[in-house]
Amino acid sequence: MTIVVSSARHERPATGRGARVPKYYRVKQHVLELTEALVPGSRMPAERLLALRFDTSRTTVRLALQELASEGRLDRVHGKGTFVARPKLRRTLRLTSYTEELRAQGLRPATRILDIGERDPDARLTRLLGLGPGERVLRLERLRLADGVPTAIETTHLPAHRFPDLHRSLAAHGSLYTALAEDHGVRPAEAEETIETAVATPREAALLATDVGLPMLLLTRHSRDDDGLPLEWTRSVHPGSRHTFTVPLTRPRR
Repeated sequence: MTIVVSSARHERPATGRGARVPKYYRVKQHVLELTEALVPGSRMPAERLLALRFDTSRTTVRLALQELASEGRLDRVHGKGTFVARPKLRRTLRLTSYTEELRAQGLRPATRILDIGERDPDARLTRLLGLGPGERVLRLERLRLADGVPTAIETTHLPAHRFPDLHRSLAAHGSLYTALAEDHGVRPAEAEETIETAVATPREAALLATDVGLPMLLLTRHSRDDDGLPLEWTRSVHPGSRHTFTVPLTRPRR
């Protein structure tokens, strides 16, 4: 049994006789019909041209495009335009690396390290990572890409004293989980993952090439190694319009 978590795709609501349909909604349906005649990845006409085509204001067109982007039918790329959405990236929540999972789907994964360094932990991280007095965390922030398209911002925290020179291991292996296994003999054995919704902040929107305020899926993972020791706490932000997450479920044994 699985549960699929994805951004909502709204069906066309039925309207009763005499019900007033908002103008932006009529424009939205026209745009949706236009996308159905185009292949995924096609660039949509500019807002100005759509406004002329549908005899309405650019504000009305923008509202319609934003709603379609929120539903995952359009992909708005900051500075480039609006495109017919490609099929969503399908990911299964399990203890495999991002690199392994994308390669298994025939996609080309890439990672750009945004920041790496030691920090003084707050009380929450101290508890989650089982740190002692004076021990620090290693903070690793990465931008994830699939076939050149930014798909997530991941910020990982690990006990710094356990993984000296991790930046060299990352440079050699690319994958964090591979680096931990090959150079430190540590593998994640179990984890708790939480999924929430959020909206894109200005920084997140810039890095993910999307619009501020669009729906995001916020995932947090707390994992332990084979010895039951806290291994990582990771926060990742994913554009809801580009992802579908599947969660395998098993019935507890009695």
